[in-house]
Amino acid sequence: MRGVDEIQPPGDYAIDEDEELIDGLSWLAYRRVATFIYLPAVFSTDRLRSQLVAIDHSELETAMRQDEDQAQEQEVQR
Repeated sequence: MRGVDEIQPPGDYAIDEDEELIDGLSWLAYRRVATFIYLPAVFSTDRLRSQLVAIDHSELETAMRQDEDQAQEQEVQR
């Protein structure tokens, strides 16, 4: 994914999305304006254990689908 410089180890990662209210509607609706992933810090110190990296939401969805497909293929092979 763009924004992530190195290959990350498998695991669970926290995702954060920023949204803004869409004005002018008669109901509450929000639009996603940014997606972030929390990654382990490049240089870990007591104060800095993770870094927040902006990523493209569609690239995240694609990566998650690929991971799911790989997991399903591994289950079939067992």
